[in-house]
Amino acid sequence: MKGYSSTKYKNGLLLWKIDRPEKWNAINFEVMDGLELMLDEAERDPSIKAVAITGEGERSFCSGGDVAEFHHLKTEEQAYSMLSRMGSLLYRLAVLPKPTVAVLNGVALGGGCELAAACDMRIAKAGTNAGFIQGSLAITTGWGGASLLFERMNPSLALQILTEAQLLSVQELSAYGFINQIYDGDTLHAVKKFTEQILSREADVLKSYKAALIEKIHKGSLKERMAQEIRRCALLWSKEEHHRAVTRFLKR
Repeated sequence: MKGYSSTKYKNGLLLWKIDRPEKWNAINFEVMDGLELMLDEAERDPSIKAVAITGEGERSFCSGGDVAEFHHLKTEEQAYSMLSRMGSLLYRLAVLPKPTVAVLNGVALGGGCELAAACDMRIAKAGTNAGFIQGSLAITTGWGGASLLFERMNPSLALQILTEAQLLSVQELSAYGFINQIYDGDTLHAVKKFTEQILSREADVLKSYKAALIEKIHKGSLKERMAQEIRRCALLWSKEEHHRAVTRFLKR
């Protein structure tokens, strides 16, 4: 079974899902491949008006990078190869010329929050927790997530979230301005309800509004800021403090 799935609906919604529930929907290289394919399709298919991203099951949206799979990456350059690839994909997601929604159907950890931050909007199931916990592993956001978070919310609150590196409730994240809406019940129903009005608009209207956001992103040099952030993380990744923290995490 592939680690991802994609469903296109008649109203123009493309729903892309990480399908690794047994791994808490952690991102590995196969999931990166799937994200790249989805972005290719969304960019070229005019029938797709908006994209939603979620995780399989009810436990996890995305638990970040697959620690067990990436633990063999030891040096700065080894880490940079993986980090920069995913960072490039998240930048492509951020500047996709169509509205995007992250649907937090369960817990979002580390890189899972970076994936959510790359989307234009975020909705989350009641009772869900999420956190940029990278600091607890002696690294920073490795896929450009800090730069993305500074785009999405008050920079002072974003810095607080990043440096405290704690799990937060969706109510707290909503109060901070990171979550647009909290939903109850079935995730697919929530996605359809949240995007209903958006998808009722003409595709050219949606693309025009997204173009205005992309112009802001370009003028803020997001791509360059993400690249510098990824380089800094790769250096931290190579340090013994990080490797010891990951070893402790894997032994839990």
